[in-house]
Amino acid sequence: QVLLVESGGGLVRPGGSLKLSCAASGLNAFRLSNMAWYRQSPGKQRELVAGIDRGRSTNYADPVKGRFTITRDNTKKTVDLQMNSLKPEDTAVYYCKGALGSAEFWGQGTQVTVSS
Repeated sequence: QVLLVESGGGLVRPGGSLKLSCAASGLNAFRLSNMAWYRQSPGKQRELVAGIDRGRSTNYADPVKGRFTITRDNTKKTVDLQMNSLKPEDTAVYYCKGALGSAEFWGQGTQVTVSS
């Protein structure tokens, strides 16, 4: 129905930048309401990083405020996460999430490693 595929993860040095992208496909991909990026580090619960609705209102977790920016293109059906001033504690698997009514869709995740 809806497939989410993340890209852009990789290895980056502290202070560096990385841009993650999430592409939605499927019959109802254009109907997705809230979109979000989550992340999960080993031994930790998955946590919300940033969210954005169809009106492009955004919210960010405190640790990433001022450093990360979430955007979406409803025509292209993509949601991006620009990550700047990366820190080692940002290291995690990042997941894209989309919502359609009560339904939720998750990508497979992309690894982001911040290390010198």
